[in-house]
Amino acid sequence: MAAKKKAGPEPSLWERMERPAAPRAALTPQRIVDVAVELADAEGFAAVTMRRIATELGVAPMAAYRHVSGKDDLLALMVDRVSGELDVPEDVTGWREVLRAYAVRSRVMTLAHPWMTQLPAPLFMLTPTRMAVAERQLASLDGLGLDPDTMMAAFRAVTSYVHGATQSQVALDRFRAEQGWDSGDETRRALAPQMNYLLDSGRYPVYRSYAYSATRKDDPTWEFEFGLDCVLDGIARRLGL
Repeated sequence: MAAKKKAGPEPSLWERMERPAAPRAALTPQRIVDVAVELADAEGFAAVTMRRIATELGVAPMAAYRHVSGKDDLLALMVDRVSGELDVPEDVTGWREVLRAYAVRSRVMTLAHPWMTQLPAPLFMLTPTRMAVAERQLASLDGLGLDPDTMMAAFRAVTSYVHGATQSQVALDRFRAEQGWDSGDETRRALAPQMNYLLDSGRYPVYRSYAYSATRKDDPTWEFEFGLDCVLDGIARRLGL
């Protein structure tokens, strides 16, 4: 009896996505991911399940599974979709300008889709759009006399700053929302008993000076971009760019 021919590996998600959809298909991966992103934006990532998506689309859960095999594929599609918001015009040139533009857009994207901060490792997720984003930034560093390891380290220094700073802001925004605090002033009033006790102890004179004299406490965009420019200045100085 002839042995069965061994099946080859399953095609990747992205290979399947590039195949043409059936004519007049009522359900497509694009429709599924549209609903998934809308749900995550409105209710958080925990609300995104294949059953909930199927209900929103008015189809049986198994119908959705025929297009997206599970939550891992769905997550990759969601990340790829929102990463399309990082588009930087082609007339932005120069390594610093390109990296800075992507960093600013990444923060805006994440604040618009805060569920991104709840994902296990969105920075390292392999999707076509995220690869294109990384390629454009690395290409801006190419040809400057840097070795590949240094190029990647510089690129990751910027993306790590963006990821950390934006995660911190999302966490603060979420905490304030849970407490019902609508502004920086309201937050400070709510925390005043603890803060006043600590500052009046005399043990934190520099922080006390900040608390009573700083004028940009409620300007996270300025703070983010100042920190970003410090990172870029450090890369430029260290690498002689």
